[in-house]
Amino acid sequence: MFILNEADMTAMDQAIKEKGPPGRSNFRQWLKLAVYTLLLANFAFYIYDDWQIARHTLNDASTWLDWTAAFAASIDELAWFALLFLFELETYALPDESFTRKRVLLMHSIRLVCYLFLAHTLYAYATTTVDLGNAVHKGPLDSLCELVDQDLSFGYNLQYTELDAANCAGLSSGQDFYLIDEGLVVTDANGLMIEKQLAWLDLAEASTWLLILFIIEIIVRMQERGITRGNIRSSLKGLKIALYGILWAAAAYWIYRGHYVYAWDEALWILGFMAIDMNVSQWRKEIENEATVSQTS
Repeated sequence: MFILNEADMTAMDQAIKEKGPPGRSNFRQWLKLAVYTLLLANFAFYIYDDWQIARHTLNDASTWLDWTAAFAASIDELAWFALLFLFELETYALPDESFTRKRVLLMHSIRLVCYLFLAHTLYAYATTTVDLGNAVHKGPLDSLCELVDQDLSFGYNLQYTELDAANCAGLSSGQDFYLIDEGLVVTDANGLMIEKQLAWLDLAEASTWLLILFIIEIIVRMQERGITRGNIRSSLKGLKIALYGILWAAAAYWIYRGHYVYAWDEALWILGFMAIDMNVSQWRKEIENEATVSQTS
């Protein structure tokens, strides 16, 4: 029979105080694994979705910037995956002694590239918002069928259909139409309103996620210096909770517009970064426990 002596019991109690009950820790890791796996599946969907939309919004005259803007969501997801992976390494997977100068430099370089990708995404969304404000008005027309011979696609609520004589009458009953996406897509007045709302939503989401990222970065750097409490940290935590609230509201709007996969993706990313928050919280407890032991020894 294996019997624990008093020293073993003391060590186990200390480990539980620092890292929590083993069952709870395993649950957290399985939860993170499930969330990260689902995010990878969603990433494949975004690549497919961007490609399907690009078939209607790009042509041979499209520039490199047009192409990168069309795949902004996929590029954005790739950058966030890299950042999520780096945060997982930094806040949970790697011990302190693993952070050599070369590894830290490599991680910071990857992080910088990711920030550039995210800045591009923000720029692409801002450009789309401005372009929609300058949509070319076509009309009033008797029907959408008058535009059949112009090699256009009809766009409505992020759904695109190649315009032809067989479907033009059933796509819209409006009389005022607008050219968007470099004049390759036509939509009606209600469709333009939805496009503008979704463009502003993309811009707001991207900005909110960047703010959350900066907050996590600041908290991580503070903990690296042994700062685990204080007014600044409390304020940052409160602001982060409010920003997550904005993202949940954005997910609700995606549901309202019928884009359930986008809402699902939003929820998964929130859960993914809440997992990083759990890592940071556990790390903070370990720092405070080490500080307590140092003071009492």
